[in-house]
Amino acid sequence: MTDRSNPVAADGLAALEARLRRLEDERDIARLMASYGPLVDSGRAAEVAGLWEPDGVYDIDELYLSGRDEIDAMVRSAAHQGWIRAGCAHVVGPAHITVDGDTAIAVCHSLMVVHDDGRYVVRRATANLWRLRRSDTGWLVTTRTNRILDGRPESPALLYGGVQGESADGCGRQAPAR
Repeated sequence: MTDRSNPVAADGLAALEARLRRLEDERDIARLMASYGPLVDSGRAAEVAGLWEPDGVYDIDELYLSGRDEIDAMVRSAAHQGWIRAGCAHVVGPAHITVDGDTAIAVCHSLMVVHDDGRYVVRRATANLWRLRRSDTGWLVTTRTNRILDGRPESPALLYGGVQGESADGCGRQAPAR
């Protein structure tokens, strides 16, 4: 048993508690990220949207979704439902996660695999940067930025910045005018 009245022992226990919290945070964030594919591929629109903060952003090359309602609508859209009916898999790779108190940055690759004429084809491979914040109920996405890996310079910059624990400049977009 550790004597909390001993300052050296108390410091060691506090350091151990901080390490455990960081590991639990990383695990919780990795689980949240890993849940995206199964949820979106099963058409669970509300659950997918619930991964984000109410005003969270999902910034994809061809889409800019602001808020849970727009994320929910994307999953319910005819285009997305068509992918599900034909067979698709959104595969989120292992993440490099940097936790800083109640915020975190995670970076990973993702693949969208689709069923096409009896075979499976990678439709897109993307660099992903996730910005997250701890809420009263657990970790939520504030912004997820995806950039297709097609040789454009911002995609590797997004990956490198995420590994460094920072967002890469120029990879996000401003919300479009409404």
